[in-house]
Amino acid sequence: MRRQIDLTGDVAEILLTEDQIQGRVAELGRRISEDYAGQELTLVSVLKGSLPFMADLMRTITIPVRIDLMEVSSYGGTATESSGLVRILKDLSSSIAGADVLIVEDIIDTGLTLNYLIRYLRGKNPRSLRICTLLDKPARRLVEIPVDYLGFSIPDRFVVGYGLDYGEIYRNLRFVGVLRPEVYAD
Repeated sequence: MRRQIDLTGDVAEILLTEDQIQGRVAELGRRISEDYAGQELTLVSVLKGSLPFMADLMRTITIPVRIDLMEVSSYGGTATESSGLVRILKDLSSSIAGADVLIVEDIIDTGLTLNYLIRYLRGKNPRSLRICTLLDKPARRLVEIPVDYLGFSIPDRFVVGYGLDYGEIYRNLRFVGVLRPEVYAD
């Protein structure tokens, strides 16, 4: 029998409130706008988790932006650990050759997926390539990633909400919370 999902009840604690997230997103948008003043910027969202973050972030940026979407997977189904095998499920729609590109990520965990993506996108000859992530989990890092714009460093906990999921559920929560272990335990 399938367990009944309780979106907020399945969360053990709220790590970041909606107000904290929105405040930090606004700060990041101001910094990005200042750093790229007088330029056009291409935001590349790494689907699906970064979609809410990119939508909010781009509305705080005051310079011209283009957006593109990629879907990259290193997880399978309801897995809570990266497999290490990276697959591009959806590639860019437009060329980024000669463009200033900012990868917009929801969370950096081991760094393996993003490391692969950085190398892949550099091969498309952008003028510049930088990284903006909402969440960073440095305790899990296996590959060093140069983060240019960081929302929050978080502890090594399994988090959901604000785009982050477990089994494609919980993305629509307006906060980032720690999922109760019994929800994802075998």
